[in-house]
Parts: sequence; C-alpha cells; structure tokens
Amino acid sequence: MSPTALPTAASQALVPAAGPDVVIAIPVRNEAERIAACLRAIGAQTGLAPGRLGLVLFLNNCTDGTEAIVADLQATLPMPVRVITATYDRAHAGWARRAAMDAAAAWIEAGPGTGTILTSDADSRVPPDWVARNLAALDAGADAVAGRVELAPEEAALLPPSLPARGKLEDAYDALITEIETCLDPDPHDPWPCHRTTIGASLAVRSGAYAQVGGMPEIPLGEDGAFVAALLQQGFRVRHPRDVVVTISARLSGRAPGGVADTIRARCEEPDALCDARMERVPRLMLRCWLRHRLRRLHASGRMGRDLAWARRLGVPAEEARRIAAMPRVGEAVAAAERASPRLVFRPVGPRQLPGQIRLARAALVMLRPVSRIAARLRRGEQAASVSPLSATAPGQ
Repeated sequence: MSPTALPTAASQALVPAAGPDVVIAIPVRNEAERIAACLRAIGAQTGLAPGRLGLVLFLNNCTDGTEAIVADLQATLPMPVRVITATYDRAHAGWARRAAMDAAAAWIEAGPGTGTILTSDADSRVPPDWVARNLAALDAGADAVAGRVELAPEEAALLPPSLPARGKLEDAYDALITEIETCLDPDPHDPWPCHRTTIGASLAVRSGAYAQVGGMPEIPLGEDGAFVAALLQQGFRVRHPRDVVVTISARLSGRAPGGVADTIRARCEEPDALCDARMERVPRLMLRCWLRHRLRRLHASGRMGRDLAWARRLGVPAEEARRIAAMPRVGEAVAAAERASPRLVFRPVGPRQLPGQIRLARAALVMLRPVSRIAARLRRGEQAASVSPLSATAPGQ
C-alpha cells in the first residue's frame, strides 16, 4: 500500500492458528449495488477443506455505504475476512489491486508461509467451484491461472442488440486465433483448449511467483495484463483454462478508467470501433506466431545473438538485437523483440472484417490441426526438442 494511504479498520473475524493458505483479494470502491452479490458468491465456494480459505477486502475511497454493507455481511461469511479501508486521493485500479493482493500475500506469509492468492472484482460473481477449479489448474503444474469472463445476462440484455452480436463474432474469432497460436507457437504448459483473456476479475497465482515478479504492477491501467506478461517473461507457467469463468457487470459506468465498462460504452457509441489488439488478420497473426516460435528456438540454441537475420527481418537495429539476445530468459527476449520491431505493431481488425477472417481462420486450421497433432506426438517422443510444426517457411503477410 502507498505510504500516503490511511488504513482505518481491520477484521474482527477469528482465523485458524496456522491461517489460510488460499486468500481471495478484492479491491472495492463504491460498490453498494453489487458487493453483496459478490460476497455471497465467494461465501458459496465448495470443494475446500475448512480453514483453507480467507478473504481480503480493500475498501478504498468508498462514499456510498459500501462499508456498512460489508460490515453487515462479514459475520455471515464462512471464511475469515480481513477488511482494510483507505483514503487516497491518487488511487487507481492497479494501486488498489496491488494493495489487496499484498495484504493477502502478507497473511499467507505470516501463517503457512506459502499458498495461493486469487483476485476478482467487487462487481463480479464467481461460481461455487471458482476457487477449486483454479487450485486444480495450479495443482496440475501451473504457477498462475487466468480465467475468462462473461457478461451478466440480466445486464447484457439491456445493451443494444448490435453489441451482443458483435461479441459473439469476436468470441468466435478469438477462439480460432487462439487455436492457431497453439498450433504454430505451442506452450506445453497451456495447451489447447485454452483462451487468451487476461483480466483482474479472475486471476490466481502462487504466492512465491507473486513475490518473485514484484507483485501486481502499480499502474493506472492494464495492471492485470502487465502482471501476466511479467510472469510469462520470467518463465512462470500460466494456464488459461476455459472452464474458469467469472460473471462480470455489463454496466456502462465503471469505477476504473479504461476498464470493461468503458469498452462497452465506447462500442455502444461507436459500433465500428476496432477489436482488441490481438485480433489481427489471419496471415499477419500466423507470421507473428511463426516468428515467436523461431525466436524461441534461436534463443534456446544460443544462436539468437550470432545469427541476426531475425533482427534485419524485424527492423531491429543490430546493437539492440544483441542486447535482446543476451537476455537470460526466453520469454523476456521474445517480448523485447516484439516491442522493438516496427514491423510487429499490432493492427487489429474492425467488426466488419470479422466474418471474412473467421472463414479464413477456419480454413487455416483445417491444414494446421493435423500437422499440430503430429508435432505434438513427436514432441512427446525421444525427438521432442528437434520437432516444429512449421520450421522452414514463414506464412505470408
């Protein structure tokens, strides 16, 4: 928490002697309309042994009665709760989420020492198996889990009809390009079926990994994406399971600038607004994936700094290319190469282009799926390190 914040309260709840090893961290600001539903959903979690789960609520700059609602509900929840209130005139989403997650990390450290931190939003509703599904993904080998979200149906029904229709097209295209990515640049720790959503409404991370990347970035916008990017760049395994889903609000007036509410409102006002950055044309996406895969192989073989053909192709100056190649972690090197290349700036498509790109993506997957299956079988065999789905020719741009 920033030293200028003023904490004013803590929970009265009793906790087990060892403390919980799984703690949910929720930043809260003026959520009187939705906080009760959020807390009841958290209280309905199943599949956990008694005493494992704790809850941190970080109430910042609340002026609408949220604190009173939390106080009334706190004693009804089946897990220990720590409530922190703070007033800070420069508060923003990244600062609040970091403060909540740091408090969760400190609680775990003071008790069992290691455990899992989860975070969601105060206007979200998690399903009863949300914690259990996150823990299952972690127990299967992940260091962090990024869930996906769906709009609350009762609120989505009030939006202009064009918006849900666009949403369905974007969801369909997103699933297709994600599968293309898993074919061309596979991550053994995040295999298909998966997604690529990164949102603070559903994140889980081992406390050790949280500490090693320096915690949640304290930035005003996009802290969730920056956090997951940091995990990946430092070599942590991030799973994006499709069965970890949280219901989020479809309101048009949000608490954090640049959040989901702003996106929904902007698309209501401008129906032809561009899609998310990663939704590029299929040929450009395939080229990006192939280049990422090629860079990983070059870095793993130690040739990234000697063979600078990749840098010339990407328009990266030789001196910068050598600096990137010297990075010890492959994730950091690949991310830095993308950032440094003027030829890999994202060029998202618009909604009118989606039907054609969906057809093209489906056609591409007809060819890619068999090759990907063969490559996956070979990777599991003795020649795993030497096999690549497409190792000689880059897709056209």
